[in-house]
Amino acid sequence: MNPTGSSAIDVTNLACGYGETIVLKDISFAVAPREILFIIGGSGCGKSTLLRCLMGLSVPIHGTVAYFGRSFTGSDAADRRSLLKTFGILYQGSALWSSMTVAENVSLPLEENTSLSRSDREAVVAYKLEEVGLTAASGLYPSELSGGMKKRAALARALALDPVILFLDEPSEGLDPITSREMDHLIGEVRETTQVTMLIVSHQLSSIFRLADRVLVLDQASKGIIAEGAPATLAASSTDPRVHEFLRQDIPGAHDSKELPALVNTSR
Repeated sequence: MNPTGSSAIDVTNLACGYGETIVLKDISFAVAPREILFIIGGSGCGKSTLLRCLMGLSVPIHGTVAYFGRSFTGSDAADRRSLLKTFGILYQGSALWSSMTVAENVSLPLEENTSLSRSDREAVVAYKLEEVGLTAASGLYPSELSGGMKKRAALARALALDPVILFLDEPSEGLDPITSREMDHLIGEVRETTQVTMLIVSHQLSSIFRLADRVLVLDQASKGIIAEGAPATLAASSTDPRVHEFLRQDIPGAHDSKELPALVNTSR
């Protein structure tokens, strides 16, 4: 898949929900190649629901999703499987297999989706673990890892197939401010050293200001996007009180952003 000449992700008139319940309606947006786009908003606004539709874990009610010009929602089974192999996913809570070592967890996508020999798989796993700083933890089990190490292991697994689209669901959730900052730095390094496009669901304001090229703000009441743009720009200039409230929260670690101090210290 060549990530030049078209949007990485195109979403048009997408509606998502469960049964008779519509969570999001008529969502349209595009993501540029190598962009880091954050999906943000209050609890219950549909962030994870949208992510599930984009990853193929839920079937949208209507609308279309395309990746680099290839239809995902309209694809047949073979094309869909081909597209899914170009995705990397870091699940909320990491979702590591507890009965497998770190190395085995990272190797699993290679075993299921490639014809690489065992020695070649081991070489790829070693490289991915080095990339996330977990070489020494390759033989450990998830129960032996700290929260930050679990996130790094999950990121290594998400990168195992050299994806062109990387979905991250709350990558800093549950981490202390220092470990969260380290995780953000690692995500930024991955973007700089690969051609991957990232779509991240998060409520962590510090991560949003450190990493996001652009944010989409979802709203539960309107069931859609209420704002779109660079987070610093929206925090400074949005007249929508919902956007203003979300992006100008004073939270621990917010001062780490180069752009945020003047914003969060300004009286509302």
